[in-house]
Amino acid sequence: MVRFFLGTHQPGWLASAPVPLFISDRRLRAYRRLPRAAGVWALDSGGFTELAAHGCWDHGPTPAQYATRVRRYRDEIGRLVWAAPQDWMCEPWIVAKTGLSVPEHQRRTVDNFAQLRDLAPDLPFVPVVQGWTPADYLRCVDLYTAAGVDLASFPVVGVGSVCRRQSTTDAGAILTALHGAGVTRLHGFGFKTLGLRRFAHLLVSADSMAWSVAARRRPPLPGCTRHINCANCPRYAYRWHRTVITEPAQLPLFPPPMGRAA
Repeated sequence: MVRFFLGTHQPGWLASAPVPLFISDRRLRAYRRLPRAAGVWALDSGGFTELAAHGCWDHGPTPAQYATRVRRYRDEIGRLVWAAPQDWMCEPWIVAKTGLSVPEHQRRTVDNFAQLRDLAPDLPFVPVVQGWTPADYLRCVDLYTAAGVDLASFPVVGVGSVCRRQSTTDAGAILTALHGAGVTRLHGFGFKTLGLRRFAHLLVSADSMAWSVAARRRPPLPGCTRHINCANCPRYAYRWHRTVITEPAQLPLFPPPMGRAA
């Protein structure tokens, strides 16, 4: 059964969302008063935006600052199931932006996870494997093993740098290679509907903000009279989430909405 997190840039939805949410630290960090979560949620570190904008993490929080914020989110918002580390994506355009190599991005990803775990062993940080080819991801698994991290012991392991390839054979080859290496409890970052149809059997969870992009290109839903489109509309977002998890082709793969479950 795949837990499907609805990506949103509206942290206020945490207080009432009937579905699991996926929210970035970049959106939460400015909040003086945080909402209390009505349901489960997961935290994104905002790494893709950080590296795309700056080519490094120097403009973002230090690991100690990030851990402090995650602890605040856990304690004040509640129901945080896991938090992504400050990983380094390996898409070619991101690697070109940083001027580093894929192996160096992988090393920094593993080092950051190890540092966060040392700083805050009580917080639910999960490892993320990065790479571009299946062989890259297996090398990243080896780096975690060398650092004393048993990926199979974690409830979920994130798979980075696949969101723009999530409906392609590349994504399937990467997920299959990780399963072959014994890393099976995988989270797919940015998996849209087509990718889920093809590869949900290889995942335990996924997230997507595809609804917002689609809503921006369409007229608002009937009855939505206060905005020109539904790109920030919870009614549209929850309807989209419901469609994904109840689509006949996916019905055996997804549980019902879990926002009010533990």
